[in-house]
Amino acid sequence: MLQRPGENNPWQPKRRGPNPQRHDDPNADPPPPPNYFQAARFYCVETICAPCGVVIAWTKFARSESTTNILNFLGSVYQTEDSRPDYVCIDKGCQVLATAVTNGSWEVWKRTTRFIVDSYHYINHRTTDYLCRKYCNPSPGNGSAPNLVVMAYDKNGNPYLKRAFNTQVFIILFTLVFNSIM
Repeated sequence: MLQRPGENNPWQPKRRGPNPQRHDDPNADPPPPPNYFQAARFYCVETICAPCGVVIAWTKFARSESTTNILNFLGSVYQTEDSRPDYVCIDKGCQVLATAVTNGSWEVWKRTTRFIVDSYHYINHRTTDYLCRKYCNPSPGNGSAPNLVVMAYDKNGNPYLKRAFNTQVFIILFTLVFNSIM
């Protein structure tokens, strides 16, 4: 049985200790388990979905949604360059990119894939994080990602650039699709 962080079933003891880690917080190992039996649990379930919402792959992360775990999961699903997507949209896209650059795996990914963040993360993060602002923009207006930005026209016929994909809806859709499978 899967459960969300901080969620207790009626037969489980009340949770002690600090609140669970939020997904954007730096990774830290969880505190040691108490001295009584407790059903095993996982920190989160990570899914990879196609733009149409179909789940391609999923895995359970036992301790944290660390960027290293995410990169390892992506590498296990997309083992060859031909199979890799052009874009990976994830709320931690800028952190995944930073880890990939640091650990050297970016040399493998940069030939095929660009890590972008969802629009909500970008709006709240872009002013303070140069890496996120420069490389993980879900709708760059400089022509560097023509598949992410399309030309649209307002009611007066004036052209403007808009996002081709609503990345925030994709993240909600992925959660809904995955929850309906379970």
